[in-house]
Amino acid sequence: MRPLRLLLAASLGLIVTQAPALAYIGPGAGFAAAGSLLVLLGTFALAFGIILIWPIKAVLKVVTLRGKSKAKIKRLVILGLDGFDPGLAKKYMDEGRMPNFKALAEDGCFSPLSTAMPSISPVAWSTFATGVDASRHNIYDFLTRDPCSYMPVLSSTDTHMAPRNINLGFAKVPFGQRAVYKILQKSQPFWKLLGQNHIWSSILRVPITFPPQKFKNGTLLAGMCVPDLQGTQGSFSFYSTRDRGGEHIGGQQFRIVQRGNRVESNLKGPAGKDGHPMKSPFTVELDNDTRKATITVGKDCVQVGLAEYTPWMTVSFDGGVQGIARLRIQTWDDKDVEIYVTPINIDPDKPAMPISEPFVYSIYLSKMIGKYATLGLAEDTWALNERVIDEKAFLDQAWLIFEERKKMFWDALEKTKKGMVTCVFDTTDRISHMFYRYLDPTHPANEGKDTTEFKDVIPDLYARMDDFLVEVREKVGNDPDTVFMVISDHGFCNFRRGVNINAWLRDEGYLVLKDNARTSGDWFENVDWERTRAFTLGLTGIFLNKKGRERGGIVEPSEAPALAREIQEKLDQLVDPETGETIMNEVFLTREVHDGPYADLAPELLLGYKRGYRHSWDCATGSVTEDIFSDNTKSWSGDHCVDPRLVPGVIWSNRKINTDQPCLADMAPTALDLFGVDIPGYMMGAPLFGERTHVTPLSTDKLADRGGVRVRS
Repeated sequence: MRPLRLLLAASLGLIVTQAPALAYIGPGAGFAAAGSLLVLLGTFALAFGIILIWPIKAVLKVVTLRGKSKAKIKRLVILGLDGFDPGLAKKYMDEGRMPNFKALAEDGCFSPLSTAMPSISPVAWSTFATGVDASRHNIYDFLTRDPCSYMPVLSSTDTHMAPRNINLGFAKVPFGQRAVYKILQKSQPFWKLLGQNHIWSSILRVPITFPPQKFKNGTLLAGMCVPDLQGTQGSFSFYSTRDRGGEHIGGQQFRIVQRGNRVESNLKGPAGKDGHPMKSPFTVELDNDTRKATITVGKDCVQVGLAEYTPWMTVSFDGGVQGIARLRIQTWDDKDVEIYVTPINIDPDKPAMPISEPFVYSIYLSKMIGKYATLGLAEDTWALNERVIDEKAFLDQAWLIFEERKKMFWDALEKTKKGMVTCVFDTTDRISHMFYRYLDPTHPANEGKDTTEFKDVIPDLYARMDDFLVEVREKVGNDPDTVFMVISDHGFCNFRRGVNINAWLRDEGYLVLKDNARTSGDWFENVDWERTRAFTLGLTGIFLNKKGRERGGIVEPSEAPALAREIQEKLDQLVDPETGETIMNEVFLTREVHDGPYADLAPELLLGYKRGYRHSWDCATGSVTEDIFSDNTKSWSGDHCVDPRLVPGVIWSNRKINTDQPCLADMAPTALDLFGVDIPGYMMGAPLFGERTHVTPLSTDKLADRGGVRVRS
């Protein structure tokens, strides 16, 4: 099994370090020291304290706010539909599938929303939150490389163990270890600025919010990059009575034995104090007469039929560590039983690590709406990619998570009568990734798979979001002092062909393998760094092996610009031998489009593929294959890691906006301006309502010069 490779290749990122055990903060670190009793007592103490100090806070608020600018509105509601595509939306509005979105467009606005560069979710949502580009918020991809080791690291989060010391003045005495959670996103989210100005914010599942940052006057439930209980970005388990031999399925595969009508096995948990994975037993009793199975995990016991998900079941491990998982019987016949188990999510009712701000907010939500998915990338795309689950199982899972998110959203809307509510729904993105092949009958991923039963999934997805819009607008109401927006971070396009840029760099002499080999495994397994000048991993760009930055760097900083330009010019002419056409829309030199303080840590080149192309699965994991081009045969058949101008997001609003070229960077200054909060000079967007007068470091009227990518005048 190679779960790290698979999870990255799914474009979802993975916590990967030189010491994988540090990716998970286990019970030996004391992360679970706050047991349920302490959490309960702490919750009551917090509530009691809030009641006691409320009169004092009310007086201080009046004094503090005196003389400050007044808010222009009472409430701002932003509904995020990740990956919602403006082209498909227009098509389905014109076809009558989305009458409510069409009405919203007529009453207010409907427009493409220029995405970030690169056009990938962690970058785009970071720009949404901070109002700056990647060179200022420091997120360029799901992954980056550790320049000291060339190994992949999660670009947004640092989670590790650090020694705990007692300082005696004359000496520091070691005292075990402590867990460290650190978000690597720079700048600051706009809701932090709102909170400093006494504006309440309810932030639900916005990507790149783990670990949750403290901020005043608000609540936050973290989204993308919250790990599962094993410390990965999502490792499913698969139990089978069948001997699958060396069959490669990803996730975690276990052989089980059926004795009579009973199956017994263990769910695999995080590493315990001894370094070995902890286990939690489960049993399955099969009733062939009723065709119902009784599944028992710890104290939870439920009955389900074939191909039916259990509710969230509590999975307990030693030391008070607790997670939740859903189980589904995939196969049940005379010969075999096969069981799929979702990644074990952190239990929101007893979180093993902070997943919300304040800490008790996830517990509150669990009490209000029941157990819910906490994994940052909760929909199990890789299980479908590997055909461990089928399309129906994936859709069932995705819509279960969608319904959970709705309940959170309703609660936030009900509780937040003044201030801001932002909730991001991932369902639109995940379904688009996994079902895009149905929009293209000739897609290579269609071979050997159904092409008819689920052909309407994406049109139905957009229609279902239209029905959802009706529910949302009923909850939001018609208060003229409420601004309501629906946005997405990027659009979508076909992904037919994978490109292994490392193989191209090898052929061009920029990347060299030891012993002059032609191929190399994951994470630059056989790369000769003393002779390599350029390399890539992740999904967005090419790094130069710069001296003074990379451990084994050989490219002099003075030579780097010319080398980057040389590679750019060659890549712009790269032709797919299958079509005879070039594959790049434009290769960007990072320093020509970004000039922030973190640009030097970024890839020197950002790849703007044409529609239909993307980094291959192998290229994403730093491997070098024999061939440069390959067909994409995975169910993950749609993508957006192309030239950002080809995949803008979308915006609807109940008010007219002041530009026909809005971009994601406009969202943060817009929110601040609506609540009368001064816009920091470093923000790169402008308010979308009223006069467009905010002066930014980037031109606000030169978007068209590069098709929506902001560049200097």
